[in-house]
Amino acid sequence: MKSVSLFFEELKTKKIAFIGVGVSHTDLIKLFLGKGLSVTVCDRRTELKEHDELESLGASFVLGDAYLDGIAGGEFDVIFRTPGMYYNHPALESARRNGSVVTSEIECFFELCPCPIYALTGSDGKTTTTTVVSEFLAAEGKRVHKGGNIGRALLPVIEDVRPDDVAVIELSSFQLISMRSSPDYAAITNITPNHLNVHKDMQEYIDSKANILLHQSAFSKAVLSADNETAKNLSPLVRGDLLYFSRRQKVENGAFLDGSTLCMNDHGNVTPVMDMSDIRIPGMHNVENYLTAIALTWGKVHPETMKKVAREFPGVEHRIELVRELDGVRYYNNSIASSPTRVIACLDTFDQKQIMIMGGSDKGISFEPMASPLCRKTKLVILLGQTKEKIRDAVMSCPEYREGAPEIIIVNTMDEAVKTAHDKAVKGDIVSLSPACASFDMYRMFEERGDHFKSLVNAL
Repeated sequence: MKSVSLFFEELKTKKIAFIGVGVSHTDLIKLFLGKGLSVTVCDRRTELKEHDELESLGASFVLGDAYLDGIAGGEFDVIFRTPGMYYNHPALESARRNGSVVTSEIECFFELCPCPIYALTGSDGKTTTTTVVSEFLAAEGKRVHKGGNIGRALLPVIEDVRPDDVAVIELSSFQLISMRSSPDYAAITNITPNHLNVHKDMQEYIDSKANILLHQSAFSKAVLSADNETAKNLSPLVRGDLLYFSRRQKVENGAFLDGSTLCMNDHGNVTPVMDMSDIRIPGMHNVENYLTAIALTWGKVHPETMKKVAREFPGVEHRIELVRELDGVRYYNNSIASSPTRVIACLDTFDQKQIMIMGGSDKGISFEPMASPLCRKTKLVILLGQTKEKIRDAVMSCPEYREGAPEIIIVNTMDEAVKTAHDKAVKGDIVSLSPACASFDMYRMFEERGDHFKSLVNAL
């Protein structure tokens, strides 16, 4: 592990470029400028709300369509890529050939972090599980630094991290693809097709996730899903203590569901931890999230603490989040549901048929897996965005589809979608925004999409 002071000392003679501003870079750019480092911000956008502040601190800018020209040409010694910048982008490959160091905020944090690191990845459930793990450890009195893909950069606070703290980090495939460090405690919630519009193929996506395990030491711990074949197949990569979680079977080492009881089997010593009814947030997928968190933190967090957190933790915004009840109709914001598996989890959360608002930008994944559940568990599907016809065709091609069951309505805007749902819903109905797609055709981020939906629902 390199010292933080040496890290910044070595950067004093380097020309540093940041690709994109955004969540992962704004505070880091300010930190670097505060230390007198040479920083250039490269961004496709020509207008940045952070421009004037960063320029006043000493930043240079390369904006517009040619923002990658200097990077590709090897003009910079060190390049920090935002997670949204594909690691194998031709401009970055050219930069590496020309001698530039291409890294990321999270890679540097892993290299410099003095405390134990808990990190989680997966196609679904990683944000909630990361948050539950951080809540567990904080409730045990630990000073927790939570960040990564969950929306907070950690390198800007590296000088404040102490050896007896813990870091709890959510990692996306875009962050993991280039990482050559792994956490002390790692978990993979599941692996299902996702982001295939960016990754070369499914294997590259799986290989990226596998990096969370690949560089662990023999003293590390890894938790994998016993119910998800793709994640389970990565078990030969684990060097340290291997645990599983399952809601379908008893596992020899790890957490499992026995009837309605979440249990921990510690190499043959089984401990009941909590009942499903203790978990405040709804859905069987959240039972899986808690099983993951229990296995990952076992031995560091007492079962009583886990149960207390489960009873009190209200969930993470945009994840089957109750917005309001109006005229007996409940409206849920599930904007995070950017894949079919997340939609299915939402459908499975409630016993009754739902009204669903769906559609968005295309990630190159099939909607066929959710067609049958939509036919069985929705009364109305309201479609908008780039993928509206693609989802409609998947549902109507399903053998279980009957004309009008579910009813399908195509709209042009979120305003129109919410109004249609409100007009069609009757007392006792559930309306959920579960898009099955990314947001980029209409919104900057899924959070912006969820916030717009909530503002429209609250205005009804």
